Amino acid sequence: MPFIVAELGRDADPFMLHLYAALAEKERRLISERTRAALQAKKASGANLGNPTNLCIAGSMGRIAHAQVADVFATNLMPAIQAMRNAGALTLSEIASALNGRGARPARGGKWHRSSVRNLMARIK
Repeated sequence: MPFIVAELGRDADPFMLHLYAALAEKERRLISERTRAALQAKKASGANLGNPTNLCIAGSMGRIAHAQVADVFATNLMPAIQAMRNAGALTLSEIASALNGRGARPARGGKWHRSSVRNLMARIK
């Protein structure tokens, strides 16, 4: 199947695509270097980077938002866990194995463990 580029049409030569990709990578690197140099110059002149005046508020709001997302995730998963319990999976290890068997992933990816199931159930109670 040919690779079609809107700007170049159907006749996009792989060599030309390679050149465009190399130019884009070079521009990304130049932008990064300019940004880094500007931040170093600003720091060297004594400026404080970031916004320390709202650090506590921003951290607090971030923790609240993170907890809300975790609550929704746990609430959405509880019917499946209840169905597993009804089917005979009573221990945390059995529930974790059932979740892994179904292909369900924890919020941060990876696999389910007893402790992650325990934390999820504690969040709902």
